[in-house]
Amino acid sequence: MRWLWIDKFLEFKSGQFAKAVKTVSMAEEQLRDHFPGYPVMPNSLIIEGMAQTGGILVGEAKDFENMVVLAKLSRVDFFDAALPGDQLTYEANLTELRIEGAAVEAKAFVNGRPLATAEIVFGHVDRSSGSEAQHIRYTSYRQELMHLLGVPERKELNPSGSSPSTSSD
Repeated sequence: MRWLWIDKFLEFKSGQFAKAVKTVSMAEEQLRDHFPGYPVMPNSLIIEGMAQTGGILVGEAKDFENMVVLAKLSRVDFFDAALPGDQLTYEANLTELRIEGAAVEAKAFVNGRPLATAEIVFGHVDRSSGSEAQHIRYTSYRQELMHLLGVPERKELNPSGSSPSTSSD
């Protein structure tokens, strides 16, 4: 991921559910041109926020043994728009997890109101083809990202195998 379209996770249940938040700021460069005089968060970036929320949920479910890539948007529906100052909340429910990939049902809300829904399919890519230096860099980046976003470490899993949900206000 080159850009992050989520600010932090509010809840995270390993292999089940993730809830993340993003505040739309007028300081974000994409709002300058989309649209002049009436800045609106581009729907493609809202989809990316839902995909990042779901993709991190998918990757963490298998301890990031594979790279997770967005494979397909089976369905996306928008009901509203997001403006500067709005808070976006993304929810992802893991509906299928297989060796070759996974699927999530994602929802986006703007200030608590429904904004969008999506069915997102991810593919798993074997990381063994890269160099040792790439693996070290990927692992380091992933660990830092998970910490910054507030995702609990896998060692914090309960004996039942589920992760405690995180809460922040």
